[in-house]
Amino acid sequence: MSSSPMVGEDLRITVKRDPGGVVSNWLNDAATPGGEIHAAPPAGRFVLGDTNCDVVAFAGGSGITPIFSLIRWALASTTRTIRLFYANRSRESVIFAEALAVLADRHPDRLVIEHHLDEDSGVVHPSHIDGFVGRPDDVEVYICGPAFFMDAVEATVLGTGVSADRVHLERFDVPLTPGATVPGPTTEQVTIRLDRQKTTVKYRDGDTLLQTARSAGLRAPSSCEIGSCGTCMARLTEGSARMINNDALTEDEVAEGWVLTCQSLPTSQSATVVYE
Repeated sequence: MSSSPMVGEDLRITVKRDPGGVVSNWLNDAATPGGEIHAAPPAGRFVLGDTNCDVVAFAGGSGITPIFSLIRWALASTTRTIRLFYANRSRESVIFAEALAVLADRHPDRLVIEHHLDEDSGVVHPSHIDGFVGRPDDVEVYICGPAFFMDAVEATVLGTGVSADRVHLERFDVPLTPGATVPGPTTEQVTIRLDRQKTTVKYRDGDTLLQTARSAGLRAPSSCEIGSCGTCMARLTEGSARMINNDALTEDEVAEGWVLTCQSLPTSQSATVVYE
């Protein structure tokens, strides 16, 4: 979603065509005015915090989409200063180029934009990021883009002293190797409690807990399936599991037994998860 409710406009999504993408190509080629598309409600924690800290955002390519919405919300509803580091391959690939320029002209004292173009400066390097953050104790950081970009930015930002709870991540690309195994006892069965029903199934090596639920014919809740939104979270009440990626649960929630089932591989002989 790239629209911002604070400026009184209708819901809008921005979709960049992916050469191999089923959904992105269909939306660009087949969706027409008057059509009806059923979608799940918004989910996730990539939202503007209620602090008064400066907003520092790092976007790579189409990762500008949610950040564009956050920037407009912050400009319309707060007095916070915003700094955007926006990386793209070339000038032609910059999404919202004109809209961002207009915002910068309207708010010269609150919005600073630094464009990074790979064709001019090479791929983003920690040296490009270092120093852009500013005071590490007075910022809230938002990062969205390709995995390699996000990994480099996150590591550099944390290295400057920004606390992890003020670094927000929105991933759309988390590699998950099919059939991945984890060290520990061989898992034999998984029990799933969903909609007041208990289902026990034989575990197939390498499946996540969400995949296990689906293979049992269950309609377990899910959305992003990359560990960012929290829609698929369930409580692990028996056994253990390892999360491949977690950008949604807090340390306290993990300590209480919550897991993101789309990213969790069981590591015990048996495991029980409860969708509450």
